[in-house]
Amino acid sequence: MALYINEDCINCGACEPECPTEAITEGDDIYEIDAKTCVECEGHFDEPQCIEVCPVDCIFKVQ
Repeated sequence: MALYINEDCINCGACEPECPTEAITEGDDIYEIDAKTCVECEGHFDEPQCIEVCPVDCIFKVQ
């Protein structure tokens, strides 16, 4: 289980403080999600909070 942020990210930073496992960090051009620590908010929230707050819908589940 993990999420990823695609190149549509506008680097707004809305997602980073919402992550309960601190899996989101600012990368060189866009924010990044560490797949090793991302739990898609399971055990914390009903839905991934980063997806809920993202203004451009650039966060997706890894297929």
